[in-house]
Amino acid sequence: MEKTKKLAVGILAHVDAGKTTLAEGILYKTGQIRKVGRVDHKDAFLDTEELEKARGITIFSKQAVLKLNETEVTLLDTPGHVDFSAEMERTLQVMDYAVLLISGADGVQGHVETLWRLLARYEIPVFLFINKMDQPGTDAEKLLEELQSRLSEHCLNFSQDLQNAELLEELAMCDENVLEQYLETGSVEEDQIRTMIAERKVFPCCFGSALKMEGVTEFLKILDRFTKTPEYGGDFGARVFKISRDTAGNRLTHLKITGGVLKVKQMLGEEKADQIRIYSGAGYTMVQEAPAGTICAVTGLNSTFSGQGIGNETEAEKPVLEPVLTYRIELPPDCDVHQMLGKLRQLEEEIPELHIVWNERLAEIHAQVMGEVQIEILKSLIHERFGEWVEFGAGNIVYKETIRSTVEGVGHFEPLRHYAEVHLLLEPAEPGSGLQIGTVCSEDTLDRNWQRLILTHLLERKHPGVLTGSEITDMKITLVKGRAHIKHTEGGDFRQATYRAVRQGLKKAESVLLEPVYAFRLEIPSESTGRALNDIQRMYGSFEPPEMEGDMTVITGTAPVVTMRDYQKEVTAYSRGRGRVFCTLKGYEPCHNAEEVIASIGYDSEADVENPTGSVFCAHGAGFVVPWNEVEDHMHLEYTLENLEEESDSAESAADRSGGASSVQKAKKASDRVPMAASLQEAKELEEIFTRTYGKVERKRAGFERRTRPVTSSSGIGDPKYAKSNRSKEPQEEYLLVDGYNIIFAWDDLNELAKYNIESARGKLMDILSNYQGYKKMTLILVFDAYKVKGNQGEVGMYHNIHVVYTKEAETADQYIEKTVHRIGHNGNVTVASSDGLEQIIIMGAGAHRLSARDLRTEIEHTNGQIRENYLEKEQKTKSYLLENASGELGDFLKELEEERKKESKKSKGKA
Repeated sequence: MEKTKKLAVGILAHVDAGKTTLAEGILYKTGQIRKVGRVDHKDAFLDTEELEKARGITIFSKQAVLKLNETEVTLLDTPGHVDFSAEMERTLQVMDYAVLLISGADGVQGHVETLWRLLARYEIPVFLFINKMDQPGTDAEKLLEELQSRLSEHCLNFSQDLQNAELLEELAMCDENVLEQYLETGSVEEDQIRTMIAERKVFPCCFGSALKMEGVTEFLKILDRFTKTPEYGGDFGARVFKISRDTAGNRLTHLKITGGVLKVKQMLGEEKADQIRIYSGAGYTMVQEAPAGTICAVTGLNSTFSGQGIGNETEAEKPVLEPVLTYRIELPPDCDVHQMLGKLRQLEEEIPELHIVWNERLAEIHAQVMGEVQIEILKSLIHERFGEWVEFGAGNIVYKETIRSTVEGVGHFEPLRHYAEVHLLLEPAEPGSGLQIGTVCSEDTLDRNWQRLILTHLLERKHPGVLTGSEITDMKITLVKGRAHIKHTEGGDFRQATYRAVRQGLKKAESVLLEPVYAFRLEIPSESTGRALNDIQRMYGSFEPPEMEGDMTVITGTAPVVTMRDYQKEVTAYSRGRGRVFCTLKGYEPCHNAEEVIASIGYDSEADVENPTGSVFCAHGAGFVVPWNEVEDHMHLEYTLENLEEESDSAESAADRSGGASSVQKAKKASDRVPMAASLQEAKELEEIFTRTYGKVERKRAGFERRTRPVTSSSGIGDPKYAKSNRSKEPQEEYLLVDGYNIIFAWDDLNELAKYNIESARGKLMDILSNYQGYKKMTLILVFDAYKVKGNQGEVGMYHNIHVVYTKEAETADQYIEKTVHRIGHNGNVTVASSDGLEQIIIMGAGAHRLSARDLRTEIEHTNGQIRENYLEKEQKTKSYLLENASGELGDFLKELEEERKKESKKSKGKA
């Protein structure tokens, strides 16, 4: 391994936190510039674009090279405005460390929390610089407390003496191994601190004022002292993070060398690296080679894209931050729309989140944009680059679609002298998982090259849904079957068949419209709390219980983007300028007004000629179109899903023959199990009580993280994970927690027994539950109160196949059960058996199910009945009768004996 002395350090901040000022201070202190520039003077070293100078904000990421003793540092300046956060996220892909700037006057703002989550996602170590500490009212101690509560408790003050005993103790508490050494020696080594920072276990915080150069030198010393240069391999690799063009129009590919060495004229795929430029501000130097760790710009590459991995480097994950608004671009009357489309595609290479789309039906160009500020910048940029002033129409929400159930889609493309058929399994996936692609198709059925081509076609475009024509997401698409013709199949045939298979599957499935949802933090004067809560409900949002911070109330929650778009204006108005709302994109969830949106968009999947839902077959030397709902009558391969259902049915029949109940019998028995009306009414009442007291119980959904990753399997089509199911998740483990004494005193027979001997009642309950667990196979935990026993440390043991717990002193069974539900609730389905009304409310709040003592008794009695039935069925099947099974001469002989026996019996009865 070759160790380099190169570091890539990025600077991130909320807008107006003083990020560019700090960058200028760092460049000045390290001798890279002779004069400190200022944003308001329009002479900042890293604000090289005229638009940036005019606006006073950073729009595009820039770099500058500086020296920290023996280390060469590439400083990456990123945009702070939320409208350009996608540009910032692209730069995170190549950072070794990040400097997160916090405004001491404003504290932790909403966008800072977004930056923090992104830094955690990309696993980037972070140094924090708390700026503007020269302003009146700033308090370092309070700011540190806010950082520790809002970001991480491991944010530690490095502005003090690093041998301070309190700081050393805090450092030691961040790592178990370091803590052991600290307890033995009373010290923490610098190399241990470096390692903890690199592993994101410690986040150094420094305080100062970049404008007055206070604390900048000390911060640089901390940065130099506690960073580690990465190690790289000898094989060449590079990660592309940005595409741009210089003033001469040359296309520049900005990348980081992650292994080996890049040399001028080296072939990268089918293209050649003509120049290697090391940029610093607006200027650059050309070099003949760039070793690992270098961030450079390369000319001569025309097919590269942001996030691409070159050599042995993997492709980056899809970005988290995406636009949620789409706009129609309105061109001047004399502008050639097709020429402008080509120019905008060029701009899309540099700003990938634009997602330029040509709508053939409307003859319009559409683009996705982050916000109003980006629109103004784009208008100026298009005029500067292409000489045309364009306008943006009214913005619309970017919706997406997914499916609720598993289906098999079939696409067939067979015009004369062409042939391809594709079968795809479409399954719903976890929210935020994006599109997952894979294959379980046998190579005996379809050659590997054709399979790879089909997967390429699945990944090469965004597939429209059938409700609104919006992009599909949160699905797993698996190639299960396919067929090619040895003579007539061409590559384009499988593209057509693949697209049609996706569309046909979507038409068969139950589709769900998804809308973008904000996670918000609302800070308002306490007297405005009622108004705010009403607004959130009006916006179809949900919220956590409000928290008080001095005379302000803080409300966090989620709400659809479409209802919160202009809410900041309302907050400013009713709070008289004191209120603030911070919004970050949480992800996509089912649309709150899906029917209304679908009707207003008016998309007709059958009329979309660019995305046909049917297939093309051939008969009598001519091709003909078959509608999607008739494809199965003409397809050449059998359904895979249907075969799996038959296999499942056969398995159930086999289980029935071996003594198990069929699915029909199970359903019937389940319906006869318990009279549910009373218990359902009780559950409803309990839920209403809980909702009135604590608010609505909601199941948390996964955050937004869109990814596309290949999934392959060699298990073949019969893999049970592709069996028909409306859920893609594995079955969760079942837990039953039983409040022992509550059940004993609720069941009449055990209650009577307990009056004479409580130990006998406990033993009988344990026997009953042991027998029940043996049939049901869940994890059963029986809890008994022992909280009044002085000095009792508690006891946990096994009674045959169940866990028996005696609580410790001062801990009730209710408390133990509540604690256990919180601990194991995320690992499986938890049910609590108790008739304690308060306890039922508590466990409902934790997301567990409730079972009353009466319902538990009924369930156990029903299970005992099932056990008896199964035993009797097996007994009957194991009996063997000689007369019934004998055949041939032996059978005839035995029948004669039986007839003689009957005659003798009759004679005996007559004599009597």
